[in-house]
Amino acid sequence: MSKLILIRHGESTSNRDNIFTGWNDVLLTEKGIAQAISAGQKIKNSQIQFSEIHTSVLARAIQTANIIADTIDQSYLPLYKSWRLNERHYGALKGINKDRAREIYGANQVALWRRNFAATPPLLTNPDFDRRYQNVPKDSLPLGESLATSLTRVLVYYEDIIAPKLRTNQDLLLVAHGSTIRVLIKNFDQISGSELDGVKVANGSPIVYEFDHALNVTKKFSL
Repeated sequence: MSKLILIRHGESTSNRDNIFTGWNDVLLTEKGIAQAISAGQKIKNSQIQFSEIHTSVLARAIQTANIIADTIDQSYLPLYKSWRLNERHYGALKGINKDRAREIYGANQVALWRRNFAATPPLLTNPDFDRRYQNVPKDSLPLGESLATSLTRVLVYYEDIIAPKLRTNQDLLLVAHGSTIRVLIKNFDQISGSELDGVKVANGSPIVYEFDHALNVTKKFSL
């Protein structure tokens, strides 16, 4: 039996300021740092010993992963970072205050982009491209994503990297983003796209999945 613990990063400055963040790189607030420490303390109390930690290439998730690793006295663990674990790409919405976006596009349209599984926000003209993506084929970098397309991206990492390790009874910690974790929950809990709207993922709240050797979920609980 293996465990995968999913954690959304602590509150970021964009969470605090109600901004569509996506692939924008922002840091944790003081509240977010406290949430990461609290998550680490809960994990430490559970006495789970991890083999590895996996996170995105965005600072808010990396910060959270490092804080948790220090708090659980497992900072020696390998920390793997992948763009495939990034937050959903919000396209041309990224960096815009959500209330301002509602003024521009209308509340119903913004709600559709945020919550409908297949809805894609307005696209960028050019993809994000900086040093962290230098080894990613340019045609793989999104101009904007629906939850459905972000699920496809995240599942590649899960199936290629995470699942083989779970099959060998390794316990893993995955620190990522709200949409990233929501689409993994959709996959693990086998829920429909329409049901995903009701799945909320709080900052810094550890969600534990236990799997059998065939990677069937045998137990799910929060710490």
